[in-house]
Amino acid sequence: MSDWLEKFKSDFILNFITKDRWKYLWRGLGNTLEITLIALLLGIAIGVVIAVIRSTYDKNRDSMRRGLGYCLLRLGDFICRVYLTIIRGTPVIVQLMIIYYVVFASSNNGVAIAMLAFGINSGAYVAEIIRGGIMSIDPGQFEAGRSLGFSYVQTMRHIIIPQAFKVVLPSLANEFIVLLKETAVAGYVSVMDLTKGGDIIRGVTYSSFMPLIAVALIYLVMVMFFTWLVGKLERRLRSGDH
Repeated sequence: MSDWLEKFKSDFILNFITKDRWKYLWRGLGNTLEITLIALLLGIAIGVVIAVIRSTYDKNRDSMRRGLGYCLLRLGDFICRVYLTIIRGTPVIVQLMIIYYVVFASSNNGVAIAMLAFGINSGAYVAEIIRGGIMSIDPGQFEAGRSLGFSYVQTMRHIIIPQAFKVVLPSLANEFIVLLKETAVAGYVSVMDLTKGGDIIRGVTYSSFMPLIAVALIYLVMVMFFTWLVGKLERRLRSGDH
């Protein structure tokens, strides 16, 4: 037992204490959280726009006059469907590498590119979450808004979107957790994320167990913490409905 403890202690010192190698994990953790947060905000912005376009087309395509407005809305819906099909049908790592090595081949800002890539990917899933929330709102809410003199855009902005966000907030929080884990592939484009930090330590010390277990435990703790927050949020929302 004492021999095992001595080996554990020496491995711990070698991987994390010697030359302050723990800083690789700390720096990687910071980049991981930064990429996740900005990507989620970008994904929400993209998702709201797409969800509004698609839900507007679905709700009004039978009643709209076949004019310029209808054609523009139908074109927007088609573009949104193509975007959703491509993004949801291809792996996020492939999208990340295309954006890094092809679209922004001349840029060296891997963190910003990772934010953009994961934001575009998250936007496709957020769009469907928010669209489901909008479609779940009682049609009477639209009629109430119009009876108050609101235009369609004002009704969506002041009445429908706020209610839809309350409905889908737990799902958006879960999307944040999924996105947090997906960013583990950011190291493929030389981004110093949490996983890459552990990989650098492993490459220097030639010790695989300790760095990889440390990375896994940090992800596990973060996911457990955010899952707890999501559960608390869901309970508060349920209690607010009574």
